[in-house]
Amino acid sequence: MRGTGFQSIVVLTGAGISAESGVPTFRGPDGLWEGHRIEDVATPQAFHRDPALVQAFYDARRAALARVEPNAAHRALAWLDAEWPGDLLIVTQNVDDLHERAGAARMVHMHGELKRAFCLACGERQAAPDTLSDGPACARCGAHGRLRPDIVWFGEMPYHMDRIEAALAACDLFVSIGTSGAVYPAAGFVQGARHYGAHTLEINLEPSEGTHVFHEARHGRAGDLVPLWVGALLEG
Repeated sequence: MRGTGFQSIVVLTGAGISAESGVPTFRGPDGLWEGHRIEDVATPQAFHRDPALVQAFYDARRAALARVEPNAAHRALAWLDAEWPGDLLIVTQNVDDLHERAGAARMVHMHGELKRAFCLACGERQAAPDTLSDGPACARCGAHGRLRPDIVWFGEMPYHMDRIEAALAACDLFVSIGTSGAVYPAAGFVQGARHYGAHTLEINLEPSEGTHVFHEARHGRAGDLVPLWVGALLEG
C-alpha cells in the first residue's frame, strides 16, 4: 500500500477549507454568524420562534453557493478519493456542496446539507428547492410549509455517527483539515482515532484548540498544504 503503510484513512474537514473558496466561516470575530446570533438562526427553538427568519437565512446561504467554487484543497481530496486503493471516509462538518462538486464520493455530511430539506410532517429527507420561505410542498407527502433546512442545529444529533465511529476505530490515519477543534463531537475524533492506534495529522491555517493532541501538525493555507500532502501520500 502506498502512503508509508497506511490502509484506512479518515479525513475530517471544517469551515477553514471552504473559507478559502469564499464561504463565510461559522462564527466571525464578532461572535456572529453572517450578522446573526447563533441562537437566532441555528437552533430548533429559533425555528419555532421565527421560522421566516430562519428560512430566509438558509435560503440566502443556499443561493450563495452559486457564487463559490471548489478550491485546490477540495480538488486534492477528490483526487485522493479517486486514487486511494484502501478505505477512505471524508467527514465534513460543512453544509456546502464543494466536496461533491470537486468530485469526492466517499464522504458524509455530519451537520447536514444546505441543498437538502427535511419534512416535519413525514420525516422525508429530499433535495431542497431554491427557496423554502414560500412553503413548498413535500415531494413525498405533499404537505405545504412543513419543510425545514436539513441542517443539524445546536441541540440536535449529528448525522452518520455510527458510520463515523466505526471508521475512526478502523483507520490507521486520521487527518483534520480546516477545523477549530472547538465543536464536539468532531473535536473529539482525534482522541478516538489515537485510542485505536491511528497516526493523526492536523492541517490548519493556524494551531487549533486541539493541536497538542495530534502526532503531527502543518499550518498554512489548505489550498497549498492539502495538495502537497495528498501528492506525497499517493506517490509514497
